[in-house]
Amino acid sequence: QVQLAESGGGLVQAGGSLRLSCVASGRSFSDYAMGWFRQAPGKEREFVAAISWWNGGRTYYADSVKGRFTISRDNANNTVYLQMNSLKAEDTADYFCAAGRGPGGSRWPGAYAYWGQGTQVSVSS
Repeated sequence: QVQLAESGGGLVQAGGSLRLSCVASGRSFSDYAMGWFRQAPGKEREFVAAISWWNGGRTYYADSVKGRFTISRDNANNTVYLQMNSLKAEDTADYFCAAGRGPGGSRWPGAYAYWGQGTQVSVSS
């Protein structure tokens, strides 16, 4: 079992930045690829970013966030981050981190076995 807890969400003006964190507990964090997904009201959950299991691992991004968001991980502290810059109103959503086996990079929610409860991000225009 892996337990995930997100933090760092909040209200920010368009053009601003936020840094989300996701702390894992339970089984070895470094065994898992990690992903960030988001879900806006009335919409399906969508892929945001993913990172392979090793520190400095390969990263993957949705086209909508490429160049603005950066995913990273610190295996020593069981944490994955999502740095979000140049935020837009359309980035408003609940953001979830997820953990899954395999090399990582999947955009499919079903590839991830464990999920956090989410943290809310609101961007005002």
